[in-house]
Amino acid sequence: MQLDNLYQEVILDHYKRPEFKKLSETFSVRVHHVNPSCGDEITLQLSLDMQGEIALTWDGIGCSISMASASVMAGLFNGKSLEQTAPIFEEFVTLMQSKGAATGDEDVLEDAVAFSGVSKYPARIKCALLAWMAFKDASVQVQGQVK
Repeated sequence: MQLDNLYQEVILDHYKRPEFKKLSETFSVRVHHVNPSCGDEITLQLSLDMQGEIALTWDGIGCSISMASASVMAGLFNGKSLEQTAPIFEEFVTLMQSKGAATGDEDVLEDAVAFSGVSKYPARIKCALLAWMAFKDASVQVQGQVK
């Protein structure tokens, strides 16, 4: 099986069976982001527990890339601290900005490496980054609450 086919399967699996796609009753921060170029939307909720571990839930409507990316990100970030998510976030953004030149570090990105092919298509990069930018926004807000 070709790597591209495997990556497509990972994306479709997360699209069909998304992780953490259910808004929680309790949260510290809620953000809503829209991709103006296609209309995809995500609402992301973020809380930190007493140990500083992330509890992240989300809901959204959009293409398979944006919804699968949100699912993968939620799976990667839940239970980690904000400090632990920083290198993952940076690696994913670097991957998306690579214009197809990078493959991503699977040890860091896990299933998120499946989006490496997306970086070849400028119109789809915003789809893949939608949830990640919402997380960045929410994490800044939640850090402001902690201080």
